[in-house]
Amino acid sequence: MDNTIFEKLVLQNEQKLYRISMSMLKNEADAQDAVHDAILKAYEKLGALRNEEYFSTWLMRILINCCNRQLKRKNRYADVGDNLPDVASRDNPYLSVEVGEALDSLPPKIRAAVLLFYVEDYTVGDVAKILRIPEGTVKSRLSKGREILRNKLA
Repeated sequence: MDNTIFEKLVLQNEQKLYRISMSMLKNEADAQDAVHDAILKAYEKLGALRNEEYFSTWLMRILINCCNRQLKRKNRYADVGDNLPDVASRDNPYLSVEVGEALDSLPPKIRAAVLLFYVEDYTVGDVAKILRIPEGTVKSRLSKGREILRNKLA
């Protein structure tokens, strides 16, 4: 993959990268740092990417690792759920305030799977790769998330 293609693919994924990093870190400066770190690491490790088709999934995994490192450095694992931004505050025309608040109330692990699958339109397989969990676990988190949302929105 040459630099032009890399740049094009990064630009195509820029908004997703930022949304995911904001959902994990809540702080705009930290989110931007994580995105920049992820892009730099991806560029440095470009040779490790075997198939260009999986670039987006590969880049998201790198981003999540960068976000987790930042969280670990700041000893904020214990209160990750309290530091996530409101989904309803994003400029997403498909999310009502009520749905956004319900999504924000989900436990962090379930919320990550639900956001990647339903908001970012990743497949179950891609979500499994990004979160490094089995597909069955993704499906159970999605099921649990739907159940919680159904109860909250009923």
